[in-house]
Amino acid sequence: METGIYQLREALAKAQELELDLVEISPKANPPVCRIIDYRKFLYEQKKKQKEIKAKTAKIVVKEIRLGPNTDDHDFNFKMKHAIKFLQEGAKVKVGVFFKGRSIIYKDKGEYVLLRFAQELEEYGKVERMPKLEGKRMFMIIAPKK
Repeated sequence: METGIYQLREALAKAQELELDLVEISPKANPPVCRIIDYRKFLYEQKKKQKEIKAKTAKIVVKEIRLGPNTDDHDFNFKMKHAIKFLQEGAKVKVGVFFKGRSIIYKDKGEYVLLRFAQELEEYGKVERMPKLEGKRMFMIIAPKK
């Protein structure tokens, strides 16, 4: 395909001769820049590129584990094994302590459980968000180590 600077009529005639489309690429340039291309093919390739970009983006999965302020050691270890598995798969883990009824007075116990959980998972992941109380729930987020 030839390149060069044409006047508008010449460019349209050339595009019709090649059975292609005249597309304005940069309208703000002086003079405006146009290109003779197959517009449908151009749109198809743009869609294809955007699909590839979307497919390459990392999909972050967040798994949630629920604990109580008085969680027993066996339950704690059981849930910790699940968290290790999630972190090894590359998912983030959202660990929450849920306070029911009057158990909200044991906020310090809940924070202790979360910090202990983080300490146990230290070699598999790092704490992304420290324990934070939101209503009757205390959450912490742990991200996998690279």
